[in-house]
Formats: sequence, C-alpha cells, structure tokens
Amino acid sequence: MKLTLAKSPNAQKAYTIVQNLQHRFAIKLSALSEILGENRPFEEVTWLRDEGVHGGGSRFEARDSSLFNTGSINVSQVHYDDMPEKNLQSATAISTIIHPKNPLVPSMHMHISLTELRDGSAYWRLMADLNPSNFNEDDKNIFDVAIANVAEDLYEEGALQGDKYFYIPALKRHRGVSHFYLENYKSENREEDEAFALAFGEAVIDIYVDIIANAIKTREHLTKEELQNQLNYHTLYLFQVLTLDRGTTSGLLIHNQNDTGIMGSLPTHIDRELLLSWKEKLPAPQNMLVEKLASAIDDDGAITVDVKKRLASLVREHYKEYPEALSMQASGDTLPTTVANHIKV
Repeated sequence: MKLTLAKSPNAQKAYTIVQNLQHRFAIKLSALSEILGENRPFEEVTWLRDEGVHGGGSRFEARDSSLFNTGSINVSQVHYDDMPEKNLQSATAISTIIHPKNPLVPSMHMHISLTELRDGSAYWRLMADLNPSNFNEDDKNIFDVAIANVAEDLYEEGALQGDKYFYIPALKRHRGVSHFYLENYKSENREEDEAFALAFGEAVIDIYVDIIANAIKTREHLTKEELQNQLNYHTLYLFQVLTLDRGTTSGLLIHNQNDTGIMGSLPTHIDRELLLSWKEKLPAPQNMLVEKLASAIDDDGAITVDVKKRLASLVREHYKEYPEALSMQASGDTLPTTVANHIKV
C-alpha cells in the first residue's frame, strides 16, 4: 500500500511545494534541537486515505521535549479522481503548529493549501499567525515585517482577514497577536500563485526559526505567572481550534483516517476548568460542544493520543448533528467551499 497522488498536474505541483516546505521546516527545527536541545530530530509518521487510493500524507512530529511542548508539520493530499459524484476533486496542504516548551517563546501556526473542485475551479488558502502566551512586541514586529515583505500588496487584505478569522467573539479577544489569512486566493497567473505560495511559506518558516532561536537563547528566567499564562493560552488554543476553526472541522468531516494528525496541533495539557468556564459564553449548540469536549478530558488536562481521538469524534459528531453550527465558525469575507459543501465532499 502506498500513497497515490492526484492526476491533476496542478495538484501534483502543489504537493511538491508543500513537501519542500515541510522538509525545510523539519530540517531547521531539528537543527535547533541539535544545537540547543537534546539532539532529537523531528520524526516522520505517515498515513493513507483508503489505503492510499485517495491519497494520504505524512507529518513530522517533535521529539525533543526540552524544546517543544508539541510540534507537528503536516502535509496531505486527498483526492477523488475516481469518484465523480464528489464535489471535491483534490485538496493539498501543509498545516503546521509549533508549541515551544518555554512559555516566553511564541507558538506559530501556518497553513498553505490548494483546493481543486469538480467544476475545474481551484484556489489557494494561505495563513500564518504568531501565538505567544506571554507577549513580546519585538517578536510581533519582526514577524509582521517578514509577512509584509513577502505578501507586498496583498498584506493589508491578508492582515485584515487574519484579524477577523482569529477573533474569538465569545471571549472578545484574538488567538495570537499577528495574523495573515487569504481565503479563495487566485490570480490570473497560476505559476505566479505557486511561486507566491512557496515564497510565503519559506518566509514564515525562516523568520519563525530566527525568532525562536533568539528567544530560547535569551529568555530563561520564568515566573509562575508566565507558566500559568502558557497553560491559559494552550486552553484558548484548543477552544478556538475545536469550536471555530474551519480547516480543522472540514478535515474531520471529510474523513476519519487521520484524526491523530489533524489533532496534532493541540498542546500536551490544558486547564479543563477554564475551558468549561467558557461554556456559558457561547450560544447553543456550541455551548454543548464545549461541555462535551471538557468531558473528554481528564481533570489533569492531559491531551493524550486517546483524548485527541475522542475530541475528533466529538467534533465530527457535533457538526453532523448540528450542521447549522458551521455558520457560527470563524471566517474571513468568504466561506471555504469545502466547508460550505461538506456533505458533498
């Protein structure tokens, strides 16, 4: 059994792009482990969609617990070339989250994907966001400048959409401090779009590695408050991802063969009581979802592999029972087609 790629040349090119970004990131983070940590490189884990007939992917997972709370660099390609009844033709993506162990080192999330639909249309989705548990203005400024330099005239739109997408209405705050998001993006030149996707990913990876290398070297003295801030942020991250994030939801609704990988962005521990306290801030049926999520987590707040699987099943079952709740999730100015038509994909 092995992974088969989509027949579309565009999807194959996109797969090459996201794989190159995956390897670039894994190599750079593993180099940090060699220099500053336990010299334990990221380790690859593979998975197959329908035994590889409809694609699959791989993720590089952090193994250096002295540097990383969790870290996962996921690449996937799901396609339905042999199933004309499906609205989705192919989806090719890199999605990565790094949660450093040191609470003074910011987390970072990046997603780059190409979606092709049965009608022949295709679009890119690009996002990057810096997520500190303890704010550092220099980190934010450096990250913003790097994104602005690579995005150029797209920066203003991406920053506005990012601020909208990563806002959490129930808590009246954002997840993270620096946000960039382009949904349904395409120009008139396919090759230029591919080059932009690659350059965007490389810029995000390179500046983030620089940020965390500097932070690990210079930020060593921790307070109890800073440690608690990290636990609170990790709880916020889980809350946002599992109640608002459309990418996570669409991945879970499309299939159940990579639940552990999709949940790979979750930190190792959260504050269960804090999570449950936010239930009252949400309207139905999302308040019920938070209660279910909290019930799947033990009192110690540990997010184990078994807990990730339970959380994935709960989210999937929730939106199948309450499909209208999809409209309550985060969005920019456009609704991702794969989510809007999740029953058809």
